[in-house]
Amino acid sequence: MIQATIFQDSHKQACGIELSGHAGYSEYGQDIVCAAVSALALNMANSVEAFTEDPFSGEVEEENGNFTFCFTGSVSRESRILMDSLILGLKNIRESYGNEYISIHYREV
Repeated sequence: MIQATIFQDSHKQACGIELSGHAGYSEYGQDIVCAAVSALALNMANSVEAFTEDPFSGEVEEENGNFTFCFTGSVSRESRILMDSLILGLKNIRESYGNEYISIHYREV
């Protein structure tokens, strides 16, 4: 199962995300749920880097499915939209494929 933890500030605004694990929807290398989650997460990070000046830190560990992304300074409106889009995509994947493949939690930081 993919564990998604959305980091939120005190105003409930997303300021980072941690993804870990593999969905287990199908065999490794053929898992469309993992592929979809990975594509959404990497696109969000690449979009923040390409279209904003917002500072962030990020790390990807392909072998164990870990992805971490956190803003390290102020978060622009554009980055908030990109994060909200990622979260919406994750929720849609969960609705389409089921809670047994992706779990989404929120943590205030």
